Formats: sequence, C-alpha cells, structure tokens
Amino acid sequence: MNEQTLISKVWNYAHVLRDEGIGYGDYVGQISFLLFLKMDEERSTNLDEPSLIPAKYQWATFKDKTGEALDAHYKDALATLSKRTDFVGTLFLKAESKINDPAKLQRLVTLIGGETWLSQTIDVKGAIYEGLLERNAGEVKSGAGQYFTPRTLIDAIVEVVDPAPGETVCDPACGTGGFLLAAYEHMKDKPAAKDRAMSRRLREQSLQGHDIVAEVVRMCAMNLYLHGLGGDKSPVDQRDALLSDDGKRYDIVLANPPFGKRQSYRIVNQEGEIESERQDYVREDFTVTTSNKQLNFLQHIMTILKPGGTAAVVLPDNVLFEGGAGEAIRKRLLKDFNFHTLLRLPTGIFYKQGVKANVLFFEKVAAGERIATEELWVYDFRTNKSFTLRTRPLTRAALDDFVEAYRSNHQRHTREDSERFRCFTYEELAARDKLNLDIFWLKDDGHIDPDSLPPPDEVAAEIVENLEAALERFRKVAVELGADPAE
Repeated sequence: MNEQTLISKVWNYAHVLRDEGIGYGDYVGQISFLLFLKMDEERSTNLDEPSLIPAKYQWATFKDKTGEALDAHYKDALATLSKRTDFVGTLFLKAESKINDPAKLQRLVTLIGGETWLSQTIDVKGAIYEGLLERNAGEVKSGAGQYFTPRTLIDAIVEVVDPAPGETVCDPACGTGGFLLAAYEHMKDKPAAKDRAMSRRLREQSLQGHDIVAEVVRMCAMNLYLHGLGGDKSPVDQRDALLSDDGKRYDIVLANPPFGKRQSYRIVNQEGEIESERQDYVREDFTVTTSNKQLNFLQHIMTILKPGGTAAVVLPDNVLFEGGAGEAIRKRLLKDFNFHTLLRLPTGIFYKQGVKANVLFFEKVAAGERIATEELWVYDFRTNKSFTLRTRPLTRAALDDFVEAYRSNHQRHTREDSERFRCFTYEELAARDKLNLDIFWLKDDGHIDPDSLPPPDEVAAEIVENLEAALERFRKVAVELGADPAE
C-alpha cells in the first residue's frame, strides 16, 4: 500500500466518524490510539521487541470484543494508560474516547486489524496525520494553522548538518518528530553507531523534543517508540519551550517553530469587555522581550545550543527584516554566532500556500569581542521556482545543488559565487538598513503560478485578520493618549 492509498483509506473512514460529530483532529487522535496498539503488536511479534503496554490493554484484547464490551474496554484503556507517568503515559497523553457509537468503534478496529502496518516503507504516523491535515485544510479553506516541514527538506537539512553518533539533537517544536527521526536515521548508519554502547546511547539519550500541543506530542512519542527510540522515559514531552531555560544544552538543534501572528490571548476586563493581551516571554537570557513567536524561538535556540553546536531553523521572512526586536536579535546572531548559510525557500511547499520561509544555519562560538559571522552565504531557492503539494511536489533531487553548495562552503573550500549562491561579507550586511537580511538578486521572470496562490476567501480572511489586529493596536494607542475607548 503506497502513501496516498493509505491516507485515502483512513480519510474515507473519517467521513463515517464525522457523521457522529467527530472532527478531523479528534479522528486523528482516535485512530492513532488503536493504530499504535496494532503496530505495537506487530513490533513485538515480528521484530521480537518488548512492549511497554500492559498485557491487559494490548491489541489482542481488542480484536475479539464487540458492542458495549469493546466500548467499555476502549474507554478503560485510554483512561488508565493516560494516567501513567512513564513513557506509556506520554504515548497516551490526555487520551479519551470520542467515539460514542460502539458499532463505529468496531468498524475502526476492523479497518486497522485488516492491515499489516509496519510493513510500510513510509513514516505511517506522520503520513496519516499530515495527509489528513492537508485534506482538512483544503476542505475548511482557512487552513490548519500549522506548517509541517516537507520530508524532502528535512532530509536535505539533516544531510548537510550531518549529526554524528554521540551528539545530542533537540527540536523545541517537534511536531510529529520529522527532524528527530531523520537525525536518528542519519546517525545510526554511521560506523560509530555500530558499537553496542553507542547504539544504545543513540536510541535512549541522544534525542529530545518538546511541543505545546498534546496531540502531536502523542504521535511524536508513538513514532519514536515504534522506531525503537527512548528507554523507560519518553524522548518528547508536552510543554511550552519558550517559558524558561531548563539548563540543558545540545550539540544540534533542528526546528521549524510554529508560524503565525504575534502571540495574544483574549480576556474579559472589569467592564465586561473583551480585550486582547499580548503574551510576552520575559527571560534573562533573551536579548529583547517581544510577543513575536518566531523571534522568541530563535532566541531560545541561541540559548540551548552548546558552544560549537549547530542549528538549522525554518523561519518566516519577517525574522530577516523586521525592525526593533528583530534588528536587535539579528545583531546578536551575527556577533555571537557564525551565521554562515541562509536558504531562501520557495512557496508552495507547505500545507498553507503563500508561506515565505527560510532556513537559517548557524554555529555557536565562544564569546568574544570579535564578530563571529565573517560572511553569510545566501542560496536563493525561491526566485523562479514553482512547487505545489500535489502536481509538482518538492523532490530531494531539486535540493541537490543546494546540498553540494552548502558542503563546499561548510568545508571552507575556495569557491566562486554561482547563479543562486552568493557570499556577503559582514561589512556588507552591517551596511544594510536595519540589518535587513532578506537578500535577493535574481530577476523574477514575472510568471505567477495560479496553483501557488491562496484561494480568494483565504486572502480576504487574512486581510480582515490583519485589519482587526491593526485596529486593536490603534485603540490601545488612543487609550494611552487619553481617548475614551467607548468612542
């Protein structure tokens, strides 16, 4: 069964559960619990790997139950497993049954039980979750608000960063674990990983992930567990990585932090009116205090990276040109880190069209007076490049030129600028207005691919959202100047 056939199969069943009022997000959760138990059985039977799941709740206990007995067993399993404090508790983090019709639950058990899932050559959990995410985003038009990194891009990033056995890898916004899994697959094939002690260290101690969303933490934990990663303790946990510095430092940080608007939340004031409050993260290790999520993640990654460590971070364009806090953080990035490579990504590779993002590659150097970044190499993989999720998806081969260019630069070989890869000295960067690093030089041929444009209703909704945000800011300014907020 190929990836698209698998996704179509589980998506078709989603429509059955939707008749019961279960949304796609809850559906993904429900299928992930049972799918995991089925794959855990296959892992134990076919690979002779021990299961952490108590025998009372393993897949075999679900296969022969029907009706109310199956429903009661399913609810008891989720309630019990979700309360555990070990790896199993993370696998079933905040799990609860959303299926109230035992007949529909029985059909789901039959669907899952009819396949041998671990024979797939794909990342089953990630494929299902992200495939459903894409289809749901297409149906509801507004998108899912999350931008999962294409696996082809992850593979290229991991290849050039080249993590080695013995190094620690962290993703502070891990999602379903794409970066962590790719890093593990890359490291385990190196000769040093053949040593038994190193292999165990790689599986149990080398990877660490965090995410604020319980559902994706569950699926990330399941993915890692099914790949034999982690010991008694889960390599991932649910928490807001931006809240504090826990003191841990890592050799490699790979991340695609959540994109979106500035962080805020709504409250009801003393007059009973709804107001929006900014959510700022005040930390001593941050250069500036800001409500911009991407800038905060960049500052957090600067903190958790070990001296000599390498980071590769997917960030939107505004991080490169935004003034104020953005400019201050870029100054620190150039001064205290060797920000050596910037990859400008094309649009059309994320589930929400029109997203403009980049990959920032930098190394942490020992503190000193000198500027750490002597030169920045920029690879323009955006201008006159056109990709879509279905008809022209991004392929690994399309990134071959970047990978080769990165390696030449990273190995400090003498090289010349190419059409898409250019070098800028620190002096050239410092002379740019507000230290704007949104650098491009290729001439756009003017062709606009209609497939790469968001639908009109999505554009309209984004315009309304931006106008409302601007209006809120103007109201606050007016209040500070003494105006009556009711006027």
